[in-house]
Amino acid sequence: MLQKTNPLQHPVQSGFNAESTAQEVIKGIDLTGKTAVITGGYAGIGLETTKVLASAGVKVIIPARDIEKAAKNLTGIKNIELEKMDLMDPVSVDNFSQKFLASGRKLDLLINNAGIMWVPLRRDHRGIESQLATNYLGQFHLTARLWPALKKSNGARVLSVSSYGHQMAPFDFEDPNFEKREYQTLLGYGQSKTACNLLATALDERGKKFNIRAYSLHPGSVYGTELGREEPIDLYIQMGTHDKDGKIKPEVEARLKTIPQGAATTVWCATSPMLQNIGGVYCENCDIAEIDFGQIEHRYDEPATIRGVQPYSIDRENAERLWKLSEEMLGFKFDTE
Repeated sequence: MLQKTNPLQHPVQSGFNAESTAQEVIKGIDLTGKTAVITGGYAGIGLETTKVLASAGVKVIIPARDIEKAAKNLTGIKNIELEKMDLMDPVSVDNFSQKFLASGRKLDLLINNAGIMWVPLRRDHRGIESQLATNYLGQFHLTARLWPALKKSNGARVLSVSSYGHQMAPFDFEDPNFEKREYQTLLGYGQSKTACNLLATALDERGKKFNIRAYSLHPGSVYGTELGREEPIDLYIQMGTHDKDGKIKPEVEARLKTIPQGAATTVWCATSPMLQNIGGVYCENCDIAEIDFGQIEHRYDEPATIRGVQPYSIDRENAERLWKLSEEMLGFKFDTE
């Protein structure tokens, strides 16, 4: 019988912290000759991840839904390639993946960074709720299709950029697409991020024999990204982070991470030698996170308390159940052999 959670899910004292930047955690690491695919690698923390990895010698391929916007944001950055892809369109994911595989290249890093949040109820043409489709199912699909290139690397890492938001909701196996229950945007976001954690849990088990390791991570509470562009401001006011006029409180803003700090955990998971023999863990603040059994007091107006990982989101039985459901929703088997 599987142990419910990964025994390696505890901090390793990395020497970095919430204030570390992506450039600091990669210092002294040479990645010349490595290849990465970064979804959403042209905005926010994804763009910072692209810049930092490319500057360390990585060839970065960025699949983008909005090619014009991506090209503008990536101007002047060397070592990158831009390709068309929409995570909510299975044909688009297949086309991108087939083109990459046809190039014959190995894939050393797959960073599933793209995501949406705080959106009204939308469904794709398959009837799948948009946050689940974008934040999770597209990741599963892309990872499945690029698996042959990941195996070629003999040392690949797959990252799911998750969120503390996974604490807002476990995965609802009975009604993942809000067909029977009332839609609440944060419940949709929460279950999509729980799914990201469960993907890393299941994927790492399957990838170990090919030296493929998987991680999920929380970037932190980051100021200046586009993630909350559709958010109802009333929610922020209720959480105590914004004043009655909808402006972020200066004392809260001062404690939020910058974008270079927000990208640091992604880059740490992608490159740290400390994770050489560790996988299937959820990370934050450039370290492996502590499991939250209720001992952590959380306050949204104090970003440093927004930490920890819920046991249900790294539960191996849940991970296996979600793997099967994901294959059913996509209509194909993820062949990890």
